[in-house]
Amino acid sequence: MAQVINPEGAGKERVHLARAVVVALRELMKQSKPDSESRDLAAFIALALERIGETIDLSVTAWEKRGYWVKADRFRMEWEWASRIGARMRQAVLAGDWGQVAESAGQAAQKLMGIDVSPNHRLGRPWVGAWDKLVKETNRSK
Repeated sequence: MAQVINPEGAGKERVHLARAVVVALRELMKQSKPDSESRDLAAFIALALERIGETIDLSVTAWEKRGYWVKADRFRMEWEWASRIGARMRQAVLAGDWGQVAESAGQAAQKLMGIDVSPNHRLGRPWVGAWDKLVKETNRSK
């Protein structure tokens, strides 16, 4: 039987989410005062960073099966910030703490500085409705 290859793997999802976060960060930085779009942007960034954090273990599983422990640990250390900043941003958005949102957004922007996204990207506006999703997830987990 032939090997089955999943073209929509964790790495591809992580790259797509990272680009979407960069676009959302750009839009958030353009906001002059917090409004419903700012809430959607911040909520999307929080959710996307948390999802990026979830993809890390999926990526390193194959390396660990082959005994590449050092490579797996380095990769985890390289991306551990995503879950941490995502969780901090989630708390700040839900609390309406825009100072903390700005600080977390700045930290995420620093980490994602090397990712280039063309101004003519085709990512659209993935943050639309993210606030509602964040609130539903939070209520479901309580």
